[in-house]
Amino acid sequence: MIGYTVKKLLMDKADTFVIPAQNVANVSACNPLYHAMLVLTQVKFSMIPVLEDGDKYVGLVGLGNVMEKIFEVSPESIDPENLKDYTVQDVIVEAPSITVDWTIEEVLHLLVDYAFIPVVEEDGTFVGILTRKQMLKAVNYMAHVLESQNHVLPKECAAADSEEKARIVIG
Repeated sequence: MIGYTVKKLLMDKADTFVIPAQNVANVSACNPLYHAMLVLTQVKFSMIPVLEDGDKYVGLVGLGNVMEKIFEVSPESIDPENLKDYTVQDVIVEAPSITVDWTIEEVLHLLVDYAFIPVVEEDGTFVGILTRKQMLKAVNYMAHVLESQNHVLPKECAAADSEEKARIVIG
Protein backbone atom coordinates (compact mmCIF):
# COMPACT_ATOMS: atom_id res chain seq x y z
CA MET A 1 0.00 0.00 0.00
CA ILE A 2 1.25 3.44 -0.88
CA GLY A 3 1.22 5.90 2.00
CA TYR A 4 -1.04 8.92 2.04
CA THR A 5 1.73 11.53 1.64
CA VAL A 6 3.46 9.75 -1.25
CA LYS A 7 0.15 9.12 -3.01
CA LYS A 8 -0.87 12.76 -2.56
CA LEU A 9 2.42 14.04 -3.98
CA LEU A 10 2.26 11.66 -6.95
CA MET A 11 -1.32 12.63 -7.66
CA ASP A 12 -0.41 16.36 -7.60
CA LYS A 13 0.63 15.79 -11.21
CA ALA A 14 -2.23 13.44 -12.18
CA ASP A 15 -3.64 15.90 -14.71
CA THR A 16 -0.47 15.43 -16.81
CA PHE A 17 -0.44 11.61 -16.75
CA VAL A 18 -2.83 10.84 -19.59
CA ILE A 19 -1.97 11.88 -23.12
CA PRO A 20 -5.37 12.46 -24.80
CA ALA A 21 -6.52 10.17 -27.61
CA GLN A 22 -6.37 12.96 -30.20
CA ASN A 23 -2.61 13.28 -29.52
CA VAL A 24 -1.87 9.54 -29.72
CA ALA A 25 -0.97 7.79 -32.97
CA ASN A 26 -3.18 4.76 -33.55
CA VAL A 27 -4.40 2.46 -36.30
CA SER A 28 -7.64 0.70 -36.99
CA ALA A 29 -7.87 -3.08 -36.71
CA CYS A 30 -9.06 -3.16 -40.35
CA ASN A 31 -6.16 -1.07 -41.71
CA PRO A 32 -3.75 -2.84 -44.03
CA LEU A 33 -0.69 -4.04 -42.14
CA TYR A 34 1.46 -2.01 -44.51
CA HIS A 35 -0.31 1.13 -43.19
CA ALA A 36 0.55 0.16 -39.61
CA MET A 37 4.19 -0.23 -40.60
CA LEU A 38 4.18 3.26 -42.14
CA VAL A 39 2.55 4.83 -39.08
CA LEU A 40 4.92 3.09 -36.66
CA THR A 41 7.89 4.19 -38.76
CA GLN A 42 6.68 7.80 -38.92
CA VAL A 43 5.92 8.22 -35.22
CA LYS A 44 9.03 6.31 -34.15
CA PHE A 45 7.20 4.38 -31.42
CA SER A 46 7.64 0.67 -30.99
CA MET A 47 3.92 0.10 -30.29
CA ILE A 48 0.67 1.99 -30.80
CA PRO A 49 -2.96 1.37 -29.85
CA VAL A 50 -5.32 -0.43 -32.19
CA LEU A 51 -8.90 0.76 -32.34
CA GLU A 52 -12.01 -0.58 -34.03
CA ASP A 53 -15.37 1.00 -34.75
CA GLY A 54 -13.58 4.33 -34.66
CA ASP A 55 -12.75 4.59 -30.99
CA LYS A 56 -12.90 1.23 -29.16
CA TYR A 57 -9.56 -0.03 -27.84
CA VAL A 58 -8.76 -3.63 -28.89
CA GLY A 59 -5.01 -4.02 -28.34
CA LEU A 60 -1.61 -2.90 -29.57
CA VAL A 61 0.45 -3.34 -32.68
CA GLY A 62 4.21 -3.02 -32.81
CA LEU A 63 6.89 -2.86 -35.43
CA GLY A 64 8.12 -6.23 -34.17
CA ASN A 65 4.72 -7.77 -34.95
CA VAL A 66 4.83 -6.35 -38.46
CA MET A 67 8.36 -7.65 -39.04
CA GLU A 68 7.38 -11.11 -37.77
CA LYS A 69 4.59 -11.20 -40.35
CA ILE A 70 6.97 -10.10 -43.13
CA PHE A 71 9.36 -12.93 -42.27
CA GLU A 72 6.53 -15.43 -41.84
CA VAL A 73 5.27 -14.66 -45.35
CA SER A 74 8.71 -14.55 -46.96
CA PRO A 75 11.59 -15.75 -44.74
CA GLU A 76 14.23 -15.07 -47.38
CA SER A 77 13.51 -11.37 -48.01
CA ILE A 78 12.24 -8.25 -46.34
CA ASP A 79 9.58 -6.99 -48.69
CA PRO A 80 6.86 -4.77 -47.22
CA GLU A 81 4.74 -5.59 -50.27
CA ASN A 82 4.20 -9.00 -48.65
CA LEU A 83 1.94 -7.22 -46.15
CA LYS A 84 -0.72 -6.20 -48.68
CA ASP A 85 -2.91 -9.23 -47.95
CA TYR A 86 -2.91 -8.71 -44.17
CA THR A 87 -4.60 -6.30 -41.79
CA VAL A 88 -3.64 -5.02 -38.37
CA GLN A 89 -6.19 -7.49 -36.96
CA ASP A 90 -3.80 -10.30 -37.99
CA VAL A 91 -1.09 -9.18 -35.55
CA ILE A 92 -2.86 -7.45 -32.66
CA VAL A 93 -1.20 -7.97 -29.30
CA GLU A 94 -3.48 -8.07 -26.28
CA ALA A 95 -2.31 -5.72 -23.56
CA PRO A 96 -3.91 -4.46 -20.38
CA SER A 97 -5.78 -1.20 -20.25
CA ILE A 98 -7.04 0.83 -17.34
CA THR A 99 -10.31 2.66 -16.89
CA VAL A 100 -10.56 6.36 -16.22
CA ASP A 101 -10.98 5.64 -12.51
CA TRP A 102 -7.55 3.98 -12.22
CA THR A 103 -5.58 3.81 -9.00
CA ILE A 104 -1.95 4.75 -8.54
CA GLU A 105 -1.12 1.26 -7.26
CA GLU A 106 -2.63 -0.35 -10.37
CA VAL A 107 -0.72 1.98 -12.69
CA LEU A 108 2.64 1.56 -10.97
CA HIS A 109 2.38 -2.25 -11.16
CA LEU A 110 1.55 -2.14 -14.89
CA LEU A 111 4.23 0.40 -15.78
CA VAL A 112 6.91 -2.00 -14.57
CA ASP A 113 6.21 -4.12 -17.67
CA TYR A 114 4.71 -1.61 -20.13
CA ALA A 115 5.99 1.73 -21.42
CA PHE A 116 2.42 2.97 -21.62
CA ILE A 117 -1.06 1.84 -20.65
CA PRO A 118 -4.14 2.59 -22.74
CA VAL A 119 -6.87 4.38 -20.79
CA VAL A 120 -10.48 3.57 -21.68
CA GLU A 121 -14.00 4.43 -20.57
CA GLU A 122 -16.07 1.62 -19.05
CA ASP A 123 -17.48 0.86 -22.52
CA GLY A 124 -13.99 0.47 -24.04
CA THR A 125 -13.84 3.90 -25.67
CA PHE A 126 -10.20 4.92 -26.04
CA VAL A 127 -9.38 8.00 -23.93
CA GLY A 128 -5.60 8.14 -24.27
CA ILE A 129 -2.45 6.63 -22.83
CA LEU A 130 -0.76 6.89 -19.46
CA THR A 131 2.99 6.72 -19.99
CA ARG A 132 5.86 5.53 -17.84
CA LYS A 133 7.64 8.79 -18.73
CA GLN A 134 4.85 10.94 -17.25
CA MET A 135 4.72 8.78 -14.13
CA LEU A 136 8.49 9.02 -13.67
CA LYS A 137 8.20 12.80 -13.90
CA ALA A 138 5.72 12.64 -11.01
CA VAL A 139 8.06 10.37 -9.03
CA ASN A 140 10.89 12.82 -9.68
CA TYR A 141 8.70 15.69 -8.46
CA MET A 142 7.76 13.71 -5.35
CA ALA A 143 11.42 12.87 -4.63
CA HIS A 144 12.32 16.54 -4.80
CA VAL A 145 9.52 17.94 -2.66
CA LEU A 146 8.74 15.16 -0.16
CA GLU A 147 11.07 16.37 2.58
CA SER A 148 10.65 20.06 1.84
CA GLN A 149 6.87 19.81 2.32
CA ASN A 150 6.77 17.18 5.09
CA HIS A 151 8.52 16.37 8.33
CA VAL A 152 10.04 12.94 7.62
CA LEU A 153 11.57 10.83 10.39
CA PRO A 154 12.91 7.29 10.34
CA LYS A 155 10.31 4.90 11.73
CA GLU A 156 12.34 4.27 14.91
CA CYS A 157 12.58 8.01 15.61
CA ALA A 158 8.91 8.55 14.89
CA ALA A 159 7.95 5.69 17.23
CA ALA A 160 10.25 6.99 19.98
CA ASP A 161 8.93 10.50 19.45
CA SER A 162 5.33 9.21 19.79
CA GLU A 163 6.21 7.31 22.98
CA GLU A 164 7.86 10.40 24.46
CA LYS A 165 4.78 12.51 23.66
CA ALA A 166 2.55 9.84 25.19
CA ARG A 167 4.63 9.84 28.41
CA ILE A 168 4.41 13.63 28.59
CA VAL A 169 0.64 13.61 28.10
CA ILE A 170 0.06 10.67 30.44
CA GLY A 171 2.59 11.39 33.08
